[in-house]
Amino acid sequence: MFDIQEELKKLPDKPGVYIMKDESGAIIYVGKAVVLKNRVRQYFQTSANHSPKVTAMVAKISEFEYIVTDTELEALILECNLIKKHKPRFNILLKDDKNYPYIKITMYEDYPRMFMTRRVDKDGARYFGPYSNVFSVRETMNLIKKVFPIKSCKRELPRDIGKGRPCLNFHINQCLGPCTGNVDKAEYGILMRDICSFLDGRQEATIQKLEKNMAIASETLDFEKAASLRDKLSSLRHITEEQKVLSVAGSDQDIIGFAASKTDTCVQVFFIRGGKLLGREYFIVEGTGEGELPELASSFLKQFYSTAAMVPPEIVVETQFEDIDVVEDWLSSKRGGRVHVKVPQRGEKLHMVEMVSQNAKLELARFNERLAGGGPVQEGLRGMSEALGLTQLPQRLEAYDVSNTGSSEIVASMVVFEQGMPAKKEYRRFKIRSTEVQNDYASMQETLYRRLKHAEAEKQEIEKQKAEMQVAEKQEDRKQEAEKQEVEKQVAGKAGFSKMPDLIMLDGGLGHVNAVSEVLTELGVSIPICGMVKDDRHRTRGLVLPDREIDLSKNLTVLRFVTSIQDEAHRFALDYNKKLRTKRYTKSVLDEVEGIGPKRKKALLKHFGSVSRMRQAGIDDLQAVEGISRTAAEKLFEYLENN
Repeated sequence: MFDIQEELKKLPDKPGVYIMKDESGAIIYVGKAVVLKNRVRQYFQTSANHSPKVTAMVAKISEFEYIVTDTELEALILECNLIKKHKPRFNILLKDDKNYPYIKITMYEDYPRMFMTRRVDKDGARYFGPYSNVFSVRETMNLIKKVFPIKSCKRELPRDIGKGRPCLNFHINQCLGPCTGNVDKAEYGILMRDICSFLDGRQEATIQKLEKNMAIASETLDFEKAASLRDKLSSLRHITEEQKVLSVAGSDQDIIGFAASKTDTCVQVFFIRGGKLLGREYFIVEGTGEGELPELASSFLKQFYSTAAMVPPEIVVETQFEDIDVVEDWLSSKRGGRVHVKVPQRGEKLHMVEMVSQNAKLELARFNERLAGGGPVQEGLRGMSEALGLTQLPQRLEAYDVSNTGSSEIVASMVVFEQGMPAKKEYRRFKIRSTEVQNDYASMQETLYRRLKHAEAEKQEIEKQKAEMQVAEKQEDRKQEAEKQEVEKQVAGKAGFSKMPDLIMLDGGLGHVNAVSEVLTELGVSIPICGMVKDDRHRTRGLVLPDREIDLSKNLTVLRFVTSIQDEAHRFALDYNKKLRTKRYTKSVLDEVEGIGPKRKKALLKHFGSVSRMRQAGIDDLQAVEGISRTAAEKLFEYLENN
């Protein structure tokens, strides 16, 4: 049997990779360490302040292995390979496993070819990408074929030179026709190098070369060739103008920004070549949040560039992370030249990374909108219902939160979700009356008590109005029709509280659930109730029932659904709290003075700066303020003197 404490004592004081396994022997985490002895022991120290994810992982570790390396760089390379191979559940992984398309140019051949591929090999070819989709690749390749007269057929050269007639592209000057044997290998190689330069983002060199050739064609009276070159130049300039210049230095760099919610993170990458934005890509990493950005930044760079066709000399990252120096060395070895990973604090690079982060926020918002489109919401609602043990889906659920500023502006919110979607017309808010000090339990009790008493009163009113409608119908059916319709409108408008929820959800833990359960028992109401609990980073963690807690960390769909409910309840309560605070802070003793309205109050405060300085002023000083009459100055002077 594997004794963890005994094995911890045997850990070496060397760099390496450690492999955590569960009771079935499955690999659940792979990590690297500068000193294995120190790093692995940290996981099993009871005093360690672990995140919920690490705590959950440690609880599942039954044994571990380790591999000693000579350097931390070797450990990083080995870590990357093992993560890629085993995809451990507790490692941060890029969930998007699709292979992105690249443009491949076979520069190792006598007559290089250009085609799309999803595989990058170390075969001497040039690879360009990744592109976000196949359409982008085909669009780029079509543009290249319009500008550069390269072959697009599948003939193998030089084997097939002279076999068969040249194709139509040769006759319309869209191919040099290397199949005819009249094109020198060196000449064709220069053409392919021009294409590589174009794909690298150095279009200016290509434009200058075409301009020179067009001038020569014009001078030699070859107007047909000059016109063809003119059209190609027009296409190139159009593309160049569309590209946004991001760096006046004209450098090659990738810029990486992040946007995180409580459950997911979007990583956005901008590819800058020659100072121009050539493309961008984003990744949604599920199950990660703001507190994990440093770990995510390190993991992303290792996974993304392990298969990238090109590593630029500079990578600008929004977030600092622990092993940045080792990652730099690893990237440099992949590139074959020095790579700098920079975390800007000011200047142009900070501005660029902020722009990329803003784009990441937009992509994350779109991702959340797609989740809210119906399917995931219903799946989340079903999953939550199953976890709570409900016999049927809650058609209407209500969530409550309390917000306060110390002992002032104590308010509560009630948000409503019908069939899993927000029903904002049904939202209600409460200003707490029963307590003048911060007491979430008492505030929540008052809120639910008032909500349920409102429901009782509304039902009685609705029954009374329905009875009156029936009497009116019996007396004068036609005469009372208009009045009947008006009463029906009033009844419908007052039905906000009379609709009872199938589930009550509270922003809080077991204490909140027990407190509200007392209110339900007192009023004789039977409705399922649960609390929404958060972790030490204020992120939704799970649900609480009177007898148990439900961990949602392994069910992202349900976790997202519950998080959206909790966030909405919190937002609505906070908005009301802010509104009351703003109202209180904008009140002034000047409001009590007759003849001093908002405009005069603003002018006085702008002139004197504060009420205390007004108290030191005389009537003439007050009247000197623009818009203040003698009468208003006298009344203000008298009020300030006596109050």
